[in-house]
Amino acid sequence: MARRPLPRILSNGSAQLARSRELARTAADSATDVLHPLITITRGLRRLAAAGRRRWAETPKERRGALLFLVASVVLVVALVPYGPLLAAITLMAAAAWQGRDRSPTASDGPDESQSQRLKSLYEALVPYFSAAEDPEPLYSHGGAWDKAFPTYAFDGGGRISQLVVRYPAYFTDGEAEARARIEHLLAAKSGRGREYHFTWDEEGNQLTVGVLPPLPVDIAAQRFVTTPGETVLGFTDPTRVQRTLPVTLGEKQRDVPPVVWRTGLRSTEPHLLALGQPGSGTSTLLRSIALQALLHGDVVIVDGGGTGEYACLTGRDGVLAVEAGLAGVTASLEWVATETERRLIAANRAHQAGDPPPDDTKRPLWVLLDRPTAFTHLATADGRKDPQYLLQVPLRHGRPANVTVVVADQLDSMDALGEPVRQHTRARVVLGPATADQLESVLGAPPHTTPIDELPPGRGYARLGNGPVHRLQVPATPNPYDDATPDALCEAVLDLLPPRTTPADGETIPEQDQSEGEPELVPGEGEPESVPVAAEASESEPAAPPVLTKEPLRNPGPVLTKEK
Repeated sequence: MARRPLPRILSNGSAQLARSRELARTAADSATDVLHPLITITRGLRRLAAAGRRRWAETPKERRGALLFLVASVVLVVALVPYGPLLAAITLMAAAAWQGRDRSPTASDGPDESQSQRLKSLYEALVPYFSAAEDPEPLYSHGGAWDKAFPTYAFDGGGRISQLVVRYPAYFTDGEAEARARIEHLLAAKSGRGREYHFTWDEEGNQLTVGVLPPLPVDIAAQRFVTTPGETVLGFTDPTRVQRTLPVTLGEKQRDVPPVVWRTGLRSTEPHLLALGQPGSGTSTLLRSIALQALLHGDVVIVDGGGTGEYACLTGRDGVLAVEAGLAGVTASLEWVATETERRLIAANRAHQAGDPPPDDTKRPLWVLLDRPTAFTHLATADGRKDPQYLLQVPLRHGRPANVTVVVADQLDSMDALGEPVRQHTRARVVLGPATADQLESVLGAPPHTTPIDELPPGRGYARLGNGPVHRLQVPATPNPYDDATPDALCEAVLDLLPPRTTPADGETIPEQDQSEGEPELVPGEGEPESVPVAAEASESEPAAPPVLTKEPLRNPGPVLTKEK
């Protein structure tokens, strides 16, 4: 059966609609040109009326009668003067036309002389990289026109480039990291040092977009973040890199900022974290921030290799199983962590084989936070002992199914001294403080899309979770509250987040040791080490083990933070 032709309105309707829209647009433009004086006068009358209402509202009530009398007198005089109403109408129209004029500043047609000189020098600097002798029509040549190479540009108040779009020839090797790095370094140096630039390479369109990143907020203090169990806020980053925001409190104000959230637990692909940085870069601050968040739903074991008492505020708190700073105590704590990890694995495996859910004592997260563990490597070598890092093999390899998370923080120069399990199983990486591009790439596994700068505030750096993108990072301000140089507001913020002190079981108190009896005080490393959190080992003959995370009373009461002599 033959098809009937479409109606004419449907066959060529698109062309008629296009012509109709063009005619309507032309008529609207013509009407706007014709009625432009009327539109200007109407806008001016509206502004004059608004000014009169503001004047009337600002006039005190006791003076409004005199003002009305003055206005009425002026109107009467104008009405009695010959040609008064006509002159008044002309004056009113002139005032309305003046008030209704377009006050928006006119955009300049192009850059001024200094800006043109800056763009020209940048163009000349790119000529050796974007030109070739075989190119018949080179886009970049000495003495060429820079406006074809830079179609879009913007400057800040100081006259420096804030945004720039660079066109480059198709034969440029934009797929090579070294070639990109040379161009990025040149643009950052010529556009102004001391700022962080973000580079977006469009390989299909042969364009490079350069933007200046604003500084990350450094005034966000430690606080309760709106997260679920298993989520830890490492810090905050740029809004263009993540699709999530968290409400944070800044004094009496509240705003939403984009976070870098690290997920741990059974379904995490990055169960352990490694943080490196220069001295004073904020790695201890990061560990304190993680510890305060981990204590909400789990238990924490802390190893302080610095020995400066950075974690003294956590000693004796609920959920803090140990804070060790001596070699003997550190070794005992890590041995217990390895045993506890094996016990959890055995208990969970038995439950799986029996078709039962995992026991409750295997679900509570256990966090092991180590600050500068390489310091104990040298002490153990000098004392003829094994490196305590070898005790981390079991928690690192099998910690994810056992809900055991390991966080290691050390100096950037000590990365070679870290054990192989630490470097192999810590897929979440953080670098804080100044670092070169090669150092960032070696630690994070990928170069950042920004140019690193030399001067950074404490807690500022980069983070990468697994194979994800590299984020700029600013750690929340979580200083040592016992430090006299810390501002009071930050100290109060940290103290408010600390759990209460641990009370002995059954209301018992630990008796003080009588030194007059002549009993020598035990010092870790010289005699019997201090007792650490112990777990009831699960033997095959006793499947029902007592509670896992318990504390035994110390046989030698004293400060937990101790150092070997």
